[in-house]
Amino acid sequence: MSSTAKPVTPSDIETLSTVEQVRLAVEAAESRKAEQLRVLELRERADFTDFFLIMSGTNQRQVQAIVDAIVERLRGRGVRPLHVEGYRLGRWVLIDYGGDLVIHVFQPETRDFYGLERLWSDAPDRTAGFASAAAPEPLG
Repeated sequence: MSSTAKPVTPSDIETLSTVEQVRLAVEAAESRKAEQLRVLELRERADFTDFFLIMSGTNQRQVQAIVDAIVERLRGRGVRPLHVEGYRLGRWVLIDYGGDLVIHVFQPETRDFYGLERLWSDAPDRTAGFASAAAPEPLG
């Protein structure tokens, strides 16, 4: 019997722009009530990623739910993380999507301690272009 199935070619696979990946990740995070969500553009400031997406969950369970929602939403569009670190403890989970997007989901005290927004304070804040809220919540 001969197979009539057409082989999959690279042009058949949907590719998402980095901006669309960020948008989907933000939507997924908001669906799980992520707090103090920030989108920082690092294209001009770092060579390892284009965007940081930083947010908080109130406890381990919420942090893990946010991470699960983000990973599932992007996986549904064919985008898989290179790795996920910190999931088991749920204090700071890093989701690495390679050179396009790095996502940080923190519990509040861990976020305050590491202060990524302070470290990258010179990076343009693009939150308003992605988040559904009119203005981001103030930090600290």
